[in-house]
Amino acid sequence: MYAVCVKFRVKSGHMADFLPLMQANARTSLQAEQDCLQFDVLTDAGKPDDVFLYELYTDRAGFDAHLQSAHFKAFDAAIQPMIAAKDVQTWTEVTQ
Repeated sequence: MYAVCVKFRVKSGHMADFLPLMQANARTSLQAEQDCLQFDVLTDAGKPDDVFLYELYTDRAGFDAHLQSAHFKAFDAAIQPMIAAKDVQTWTEVTQ
């Protein structure tokens, strides 16, 4: 498994535009990408400008395919003006 955690800081006043785009990206990823197993979009009422993503893929290649998908590229271009900061962390499952 390959986990991706992303924290967005959305510019003030842009959350109402950002969230529908983010939710559509998550739905399309789950429906169209066989290697996308989970895509959670989370918020915290105490941090009104922050959005946290938890994504789970079968492997790194699945995530790389996600980044190359047409829907992700369109989403990424659309949100750029709305983003104040973005932090991406990736995690690989420990195998025994």
